[in-house]
Amino acid sequence: MFDVADALRGGVEGPEHAWRFVRSFAAEWVGVPLAEGHGSRAEELGEAEQELGFVLPSCLRAGFLLLGSRDDLTRNQDPLVRPAGLFVEDGVLVFRRENQDCAFWGIPLDEAEQDDPPVVVRTPDGWIPFLDRMSTAWVELVLSETLFADAAPGRGMHDACEPPLSSLPALETAFTRVDLPDHPMWVGPDDSPVRWYAGPGCLLRRDGVEDLSRLYVRGCTDEATEGIRRSVPVRWERGS
Repeated sequence: MFDVADALRGGVEGPEHAWRFVRSFAAEWVGVPLAEGHGSRAEELGEAEQELGFVLPSCLRAGFLLLGSRDDLTRNQDPLVRPAGLFVEDGVLVFRRENQDCAFWGIPLDEAEQDDPPVVVRTPDGWIPFLDRMSTAWVELVLSETLFADAAPGRGMHDACEPPLSSLPALETAFTRVDLPDHPMWVGPDDSPVRWYAGPGCLLRRDGVEDLSRLYVRGCTDEATEGIRRSVPVRWERGS
């Protein structure tokens, strides 16, 4: 089974690496390969650029063209906005929003001409750095939105828990830390940093400091999800 930690060993090297990862992840982990029609139409992006009055950052545009219409990979919890919904706030081009508009992710316009610009997130305390490259933000978006997606029968439901400190060694032993930088959870410092773990067919995200953390998990099959639950012996919200 596809192992996210292996595929991202050494981190996201840039846009082309991000696109290769997303293609492999969609085909092998999600089980639905990217295909023609899964990206946003160039005409949609052109209309958005006309409305905004400037050309979209290249890495943002390329991601939309690749998977902008794959809602299962991009629009479950904190969705990618539609091209027509792109907007500017406080000098930031917003491309993603929390589902109740409590947070927004975007690219600062004064850095938008970079090939792989940084991404910021608007929290209750204002805009803060999120990830230093848009290519990494695309990978994080796909992982997060897949983690919280409603799965087809047999394809692994997501689960969550509040792991006690005593359970963290089991997590570190059973799963591999994914080479993505620590990044903030928009809710606040107690829910940060966000860190990713994985194993074959398994995806895990731990939010927050050790004594206040929350763990979200999903397997690519029901059996993989059950394997995660057995590996980290805690009280799970959905499972036993």
